[in-house]
Amino acid sequence: MLFFLLLVTSCAATPQNLSGKMFTFPQETNTAHVRLTSSQNLQAVTVCLRFFTDLKRHHSLFSLALPSLDNAFLLFKSANLDSFQMYVRNTAANFEGLDFKLNKWQSVCATWDAASGLAQLWVDGKPSSRKFTSSGSNINGPIIIALGQEQDSHGGGFDVKQSFVGMMSDLHMWDYKLSPCEIRKYTNGHGYANGNVLNWNSLEFQIIGRVLIENQQNTCQ
Repeated sequence: MLFFLLLVTSCAATPQNLSGKMFTFPQETNTAHVRLTSSQNLQAVTVCLRFFTDLKRHHSLFSLALPSLDNAFLLFKSANLDSFQMYVRNTAANFEGLDFKLNKWQSVCATWDAASGLAQLWVDGKPSSRKFTSSGSNINGPIIIALGQEQDSHGGGFDVKQSFVGMMSDLHMWDYKLSPCEIRKYTNGHGYANGNVLNWNSLEFQIIGRVLIENQQNTCQ
């Protein structure tokens, strides 16, 4: 398989089309990650990605921090196999009984809006309960997003035991809540609108440490 090993800081100065590619995080570390930056005023959020791992411990899937909020929008896999956590503006919601499997490509989507404060997860197109997190305030300011690490400060504060080890692909982020129909289209891999905040097919990013860009493996279910 063709791949590019990036051991030092590197940037995609112009957006890259990562269609058919994946990020591989091959080892536990408190440094290696993919960094994305933006400045947004988000009244709502949907984040979708696909991932593959054999980790049985806590690990971060998507960490969005502001200078004043380290967990402005965090998608976190708990040690219990069927459990996830989601933080919005530093307020957590726990989601139990979700159909997560080790060593299997799975899609996860997380949604939230400031008006209701309700958050929801979708794993392989199946919804969780809707739970309250934070309402009345947007996610607003200079954003740093880390893939592969969980930020305990704006752009840093990484813990090796919360790092992600595995593969990740097809990251998209929208500034609105996707409908259940759109989320199922994402899960099925066709017919959905690309993210208007982050778009896997036109992504600006920075890689720090040992992260690989590889061709996607067969993701047929």
